[in-house]
Amino acid sequence: MKYKNLFRKKSISDILNSLTESERNPESEELFHSLEKNLTVKDLTAFGIAAIIGAGIFSTIGNAAYNGGPAVALLFIFTAIACGFSGLCYAEFASRIPVAGSAYTYAYASFGELFAWIIGWDLILEYAIGNIAVAISWSDYFTSFLNSMGIHIPDYFTMDYLSAYRGYNEANNLILSGKKLEQLPDNLINAYNAWINSPNILGFHLIADIPALLIVIFITYLVFRGIKESKNASNIMVAIKLGIILMVILIGAFYVKPENWIPFAPNGFSGVMSGVAAVFFAYIGFDAISTTAEECKNPQKDLPKGIIYSLIICTILYIAISFVLTGLVSYKELNVGDPLAYVFGKIGLNWVSGVISFSAIIAMTGVLLVFQIGQPRIWMSMSRDGLLPKIFSKIHHKYKTPYIATIITGLLVGIPALFMNLTEVTDLTSIGTLFAFVLVCSGVLLLEKDNENKASFKVPYINGKFIVPIIFIISIIGINNYSENGIFSILDISNKDNIPYLIFFISFFIISLLSFLKNLSLIPVLGILSCFYLMSELGYTNWIRFIIWLLIGLLIYFLYGYKNSNESKKLS
Repeated sequence: MKYKNLFRKKSISDILNSLTESERNPESEELFHSLEKNLTVKDLTAFGIAAIIGAGIFSTIGNAAYNGGPAVALLFIFTAIACGFSGLCYAEFASRIPVAGSAYTYAYASFGELFAWIIGWDLILEYAIGNIAVAISWSDYFTSFLNSMGIHIPDYFTMDYLSAYRGYNEANNLILSGKKLEQLPDNLINAYNAWINSPNILGFHLIADIPALLIVIFITYLVFRGIKESKNASNIMVAIKLGIILMVILIGAFYVKPENWIPFAPNGFSGVMSGVAAVFFAYIGFDAISTTAEECKNPQKDLPKGIIYSLIICTILYIAISFVLTGLVSYKELNVGDPLAYVFGKIGLNWVSGVISFSAIIAMTGVLLVFQIGQPRIWMSMSRDGLLPKIFSKIHHKYKTPYIATIITGLLVGIPALFMNLTEVTDLTSIGTLFAFVLVCSGVLLLEKDNENKASFKVPYINGKFIVPIIFIISIIGINNYSENGIFSILDISNKDNIPYLIFFISFFIISLLSFLKNLSLIPVLGILSCFYLMSELGYTNWIRFIIWLLIGLLIYFLYGYKNSNESKKLS
């Protein structure tokens, strides 16, 4: 194995030429030429909105408002700008390389095969665990909505086995200690009832989250049938969701009490920024748009527009919702799981609460749809390059979709959602996405001087020579002023959670030095730094889990991908 072969790149012209040749050859064995070009900028924007506006606008916003007060609106602006750095880099790559594969394909062109495999493997984890979590969350919203209408599904068919088992044991211990069942939290009561009432077959309790499985089956079937059917469903769901959100904003505006906006930032800047990680993760779904590049009618122009438009529209909606939310009641009351439904209940508009619950179901369905579209196309792209078996790149002759990859991803999401609870590892979705963002922003820096393939959209160049080092110095001064032990608090690695921060600041210093020496473009650098910082916020445990996942991926690469890679076969 030659070391340099690990970093063999696919030039952008080679990537585009291979796609063009396959499109000209209708008898191509790989059949990836036949993806249907059906998407316009309107459809791509709808996909972005569907992915970004999920359950976060109905839940996460409450805790962020509780900590930041009415000034949480500024947090959405800050976050949109930070996320926008990565969005602009995605937009440039989508313009340069209008090919399915998203960050995987971009990494192949800028960093080489090993990094491409790492990011592809990372994206598989991101989409799989993220979709499982979304399916389970959708089930919770759906069953709660049915319960509000007087329709009750047995508890043992609305939760996973692991949650029921753990909840039963915890509830049973509390009951044995003298507490009554009805005094326990609802989640423990539901788990206890699910366990004792579930059918028992040869000592095994039959407990499964049936709604989670059914929604995955439905979405997988929709994605299997074609991009046209998927985009129509997405457009309808987005229209309903936007209509309900606008209705909530307009109705709520009549009940706003301006005195609730005072004080504007009760906990200061730190209170506002305490919710930055949770709010940022509400925005990161836009990367799934780029996986549909080959199904766009005009990808080089429409993909950048779709990414940027969706970010702008969602930011405006989040800001408007935050002002209405904090204007209806005091921010002190918003530390609840369903803040929008809660505040409208407080002002006596219970019917609006019901509409919001229905909208949450629609929102979660849209998120699941977009990510179930994205994952098979990552598999397909890796399969084309020989890094995964060729079967994953086969396209259905009638529906023009990567049908084998779609079915497999449906199984990988539906079966775990039926029986397992992966809440302990859902932060892996976030760390995986942020890692992809870091590589995409870095890739733009590497391709900055590539004039061979003109991009219809380019990240605006701002010289970071002095700005980035100044930001680094200000950050160090800020830590010394506001941290008890100053910079030494980060250097103390006896606390394992400091290790990600230490890695971040070492990287920050190196990037500052390179910015000064190489005149690096500011926007990609800020994208790298903001995403890397948020990765450090996710803690040591999540970094270890993420590294373990990547090591498993590297093992598969060296056992299969390296020798079966198309680039490897060219050299043999």
